Amino acid sequence: MFPIHRYRRLRRNGAIRRMVRETLLSPDCFICPLFVTYGKGIKKEISSMPGCFQESLDEAVNHARRVFSLGIPSILLFGIPEYKDEIGSSAFDEHGVVQNAVRAIKDAVPDLYVITDVCMCEYTSHGHCGIIEKGDVSNDKTLELLSREAVSHARAGADMVAPSDMMDGRVGAIRASLDDEGFCEVPIMSYAVKYASSFYGPFREAAESTPQFGDRRSYQMDPSNRREASKEAAIDIEEGADIIMVKPALSYLDIISDIRASFDVPVAAYNVSGEYSLVKAAGRLGWVDEKKLMMEILISIKRAGADLILTYFAEEAAEVLNG
Repeated sequence: MFPIHRYRRLRRNGAIRRMVRETLLSPDCFICPLFVTYGKGIKKEISSMPGCFQESLDEAVNHARRVFSLGIPSILLFGIPEYKDEIGSSAFDEHGVVQNAVRAIKDAVPDLYVITDVCMCEYTSHGHCGIIEKGDVSNDKTLELLSREAVSHARAGADMVAPSDMMDGRVGAIRASLDDEGFCEVPIMSYAVKYASSFYGPFREAAESTPQFGDRRSYQMDPSNRREASKEAAIDIEEGADIIMVKPALSYLDIISDIRASFDVPVAAYNVSGEYSLVKAAGRLGWVDEKKLMMEILISIKRAGADLILTYFAEEAAEVLNG
C-alpha cells in the first residue's frame, strides 16, 4: 500500500516548487567586494579569480554604478595602496586609496551602501594584520591603528566599517573611537568568526596581502573549533558589533547555523575567494554547470542562516535572480 503522504505532489512543476520554497534568495542580501588601487584607467583581472579585478578609482566608480543598477544594495571596499610600510600607515591616511574611493563612490552613487574592510594586511610591508613584535602581531598596539583606520573611513563617508583582523578587543576599541569622533551612527560588521583557512589563497593575490613570513594562525581561528565560534561572536556583540560575520561560508555552514540559532543579531557570511575560484575553474573545464552550482552554493549559505552574503558572485547571481 502506498503511503498517504506523497511529497512529490508539491514538486510536480516550477510553479508549485516556487510557492512552497522555504529559502528565498534576493539581490538585497548580497554585498559585493571591490578591490580599489591607485592610478587611473586600471582594470586588471585577478588571474586566480576570473571576472574580478583590481580597479583604479575611476573604474571602481563605474563598477559601483553597475552593482547598484543590478539591485545589489552594498559593496565592501578593499584597498591596494601605492606604498606599504611596517605599520601600514597608508591604511589610515585621510587621502588613502579606500578613503578616496569612499568619497568618490558616495558622490556618484549616494544610495549605494559602502562598507569598508578595516585591517592592516594590505598596507603592511610584511603582510600581517598589525604591528610586529618578536615575530608575532602585537594585539594591543594594533588596536590603536585599527581604530585610526576605522575613523578615517567614517570621516570619508563610509556607511559601515568591517574589522577583519581578528585582534582581541578590536570591536570595543573601534566603537569607542568612532563614538569619540562623533560617528556613533556608523555600525560595525565584525568578522567575528574568521578561520585560518586555505580558501583565502586567491584573495592574497587580489589584495596583495600574502604574509612575508609565517602565517595567521596565531590570530585567526583553528578550523577544527566549533564551540569557540560562539565565544568570539558573544564577545564582539558585547563590545558593540551590530552584525556578526562568519568567514569562510561554504565549509562552515554548521558555524553559520550555530551563530544564527544563538544570537539575535544579523548574521553575515563571506563566500570567499577560494570557494569562488573552485567553481570558476570547474566551470571553465566544463565539469559543472557554473550558474546552477553558484546558485546552489548561495542558497545553502542562506539556508544555513546567513542574512547577508558577501560574495564575488553577487553580480552574476543578481542577473540570474533578476531574470
